[in-house]
Amino acid sequence: MGKIDRFEDLEIWQIGKQIAIEAYRISDLEPMKSDFGLKDQFRRAAMSISDNVAEGFEYNNNPDFIRFLTYAKGSSGEFRNKVIILKEANKIKEEDYLLLYTKAIEFSAKAKRFIDYLRDFEKKKKALKKGII
Repeated sequence: MGKIDRFEDLEIWQIGKQIAIEAYRISDLEPMKSDFGLKDQFRRAAMSISDNVAEGFEYNNNPDFIRFLTYAKGSSGEFRNKVIILKEANKIKEEDYLLLYTKAIEFSAKAKRFIDYLRDFEKKKKALKKGII
C-alpha cells in the first residue's frame, strides 16, 4: 500500500462519507423528518463513522489511527443496528435500508482489513527495530 497524504484519499473515508450523506438525505424525509430526536441520533451515528477515520488519520501515527479505525468500525455497527430497527419499525424505506445496510457492511469489512494491515505493519516494524527480521 502506498503512502496516503490526506484522509480524503482513503476509500474507507469515502464510504463513510457516502453513508453520512445518505443518512442526511433519508432523515430529511418523513417519517424521520419530524422526529427530531431520532433524526439527530441517526445523523450523529452516521457522521461518527467518517469522523473517526479522519480524526485518527490526522494523528499521523499508526497506533492512534488503528484505535480510531476501531471506533469507526464500532460506529458502523451502531449505525447498522439503527438501520435495522428503523426498517423494522417502518421508519425507512426498504431501498434506503438496503443501501445503508450494504454500505455499512462494506465499511466494516474494509475497516477490519485495513486495521489488520496496519497492525501487521506495526508488528513488522517493531521486529525490524529489534533485529528479529
